[in-house]
Amino acid sequence: MTEFRIADTFTDSLTRLTGEEQKAVKTAAFDLQLNPASPGLSFHRLDKAKDKNFWSVRVGSDIRIIIHKTTSSFLLCYVDHHDKAYAWAERRKLETHPKTGAAQLVEIRERVQEITVPVYVEAARPKPLQPPLFAHLTDEVLLSYGVPVEWLTDARKATDDSILTLSDHLPSEAAEALLELATGGKPQVPKPAPAGINPFTHPDALRRFRVMKDVEELERAFAYPWEKWTIFLHPSQREWVERDYSGPARVSGSAGTGKTIVALHRAVFLVRATADSRVLLTTFSETLANALRSKLRRFLRHFHNRNLDEIVNYP
Repeated sequence: MTEFRIADTFTDSLTRLTGEEQKAVKTAAFDLQLNPASPGLSFHRLDKAKDKNFWSVRVGSDIRIIIHKTTSSFLLCYVDHHDKAYAWAERRKLETHPKTGAAQLVEIRERVQEITVPVYVEAARPKPLQPPLFAHLTDEVLLSYGVPVEWLTDARKATDDSILTLSDHLPSEAAEALLELATGGKPQVPKPAPAGINPFTHPDALRRFRVMKDVEELERAFAYPWEKWTIFLHPSQREWVERDYSGPARVSGSAGTGKTIVALHRAVFLVRATADSRVLLTTFSETLANALRSKLRRFLRHFHNRNLDEIVNYP
C-alpha cells in the first residue's frame, strides 16, 4: 500500500505563494491524494536531480509541486515557481540515515572550487582564528546525532561564527544536537532503529513527515499552515507544548531530549492562544539565543500584529 505524506518543507514553501497560487496547489494536492494516476495530472521526472525518485507535478503554467514517489511512498516535498522548484530538488535527496535509520531530506553539499585573485591593498589585521567546535568528535559520534555523511567535514570545521549557518543546512535532529554541544551540553544519543523498520516511522522522521490518511486530514493541514510547527513536533513533545497548566511548570530531562524545542514551541503556542499575551523566552547562551531569535522570527511571521523584541544579553 502506498502511503501519502507531506513534508514540513512542503507546507513551509506553500505559505510563500500568493493566495491564488496556494488555492491551485491545494486543489492539485487533493487530486494527487485521491488518485495519483489521474490523467489530468502532468508528471515529469527530474533528470538532473541526484535522487531519481523526484518528480514534478504541473500546477498552471509556472507552479510545480516536487514529489518523491516510490512503490510504497508518495511524498509532497516542495512547491514553487518552475525554476526555483527544480533547483530545490536538484540540491536534495531523500535517504535513510545510515546510523539512526531515520528518513531525511538531505541537502546535497555543493563543492565550489575557490579561485584566488591577487588584490594589492593594504593588509588588514587578520581576525583571530576560532577553534573548531567539534574537531575532537569522531565520525561515529557525529553520525549518531543524525549528521548526514556528506556534511561530516563541515560539521567538524564549524566554529562559533559558522554553527548557525551550518545548522540551516542540516536535518533538525542534527542541528539541535550540534547546537546543544556548542553550548556545553551533551545530547542524548538516540537508539538506532532496528534493521528493516520503515524509516518514516522513526521519531526524528515523524517531526518532518506526516501521513495524510484522508482528505479531511489534508484539509486541516492546509487550513492552518502556521500550525505546521506543532504538527511536525515529536509526538512525545506535543503533549508538553499544548498542556493546560494550572501554574508554573518545570520540564526536566537529560541533554538532547528536546527541552529547548519544547520551550520554543510553547512560546509560540501561548502567543497563538492569547491575543494580548506577552511571552518571555530566555536562555543562558548567546549562540543559542541567536538560534532562538532566528526560529522565532520564522514562527511569528504568521502573526502580522506580533513583534519579537530584541534579545538582550546580561552578564
